[in-house]
Amino acid sequence: KLHLAAGTPVAVGAFDAHMGAVGGGVQEAVLVKVMGTSTCDMIVGRSGDGPEHLVKGICGQVQGSIVPEMLGYEAGQSAFGDVYAWFKSLLMWPVETLLPRCSSVDSSQKKALQSEISEKIMENLEKEAAKVDPNESAVLALDWFNGRRTPDADQRLKSAITGLTLGTSAPAIYRALIEGTAFGARAIVERFKEESVAIKKVVAIGGIPHKSELVMQIVSDVLEMPIEIPASEQTVALGTAMFASVVAGINTSVAQAQQNMKSPIWRTVHPQKDFADLYETKYAEYKKFGAFVEREAL
Repeated sequence: KLHLAAGTPVAVGAFDAHMGAVGGGVQEAVLVKVMGTSTCDMIVGRSGDGPEHLVKGICGQVQGSIVPEMLGYEAGQSAFGDVYAWFKSLLMWPVETLLPRCSSVDSSQKKALQSEISEKIMENLEKEAAKVDPNESAVLALDWFNGRRTPDADQRLKSAITGLTLGTSAPAIYRALIEGTAFGARAIVERFKEESVAIKKVVAIGGIPHKSELVMQIVSDVLEMPIEIPASEQTVALGTAMFASVVAGINTSVAQAQQNMKSPIWRTVHPQKDFADLYETKYAEYKKFGAFVEREAL
């Protein structure tokens, strides 16, 4: 039907995130995080001789699902960048709802103002959130705005924010939301470690690693691990090309394709040691707060 010559190799499709993991350099002990509106966290491992150990509470583990002949493990968060988008939408409500009704400016000015504020709000919110001293802020947020994907999926769960006072600012809330998503990322890493899946390196791909220095710094601080960010902004396409090169016989294996075609590292984010104890304490508070909300809300 495709009028292909006999012997032409034909590849099949796979999940976009799995392709991105390969493009990002996934291998044993290397966790690749696709960070966008949600997250997908992937790592691979070797099958043992005995019964397969199932990691509790993750999305799944399947032989050959990410890399041939390797166990593919997948976890993730239901909302990540979507949490920040929700907060932007919240702050934009008066601009989008009340500004069009204002009689002091004409329609062209209204559109220009709305567009300019929409473009600048997150950039300036991030600048001000970076100035918030996490030692001084008591605001704590859960990242379950779209339920909890992993560890231990429960889509009935909702987010909650505590520690608000009359002096709490929008940047302080925004920073707490970032910290909450970072704590959710750490919960995934902790679960893998508890289940004897070693993680020695973290690689971040997707839109957020290239867009937000603050988010990546806080995630690194909370994980207490460096995070490598590849230069390629199309890592899924790169992983697809790696698979294609193997199918075409240009490379003999996925590992060889990764070695020959890998993207250089654009930036490595290192954890700030001064925040290690603080975020250890806050992560414990996040787990305690989460357990309370989970127990009382359901």
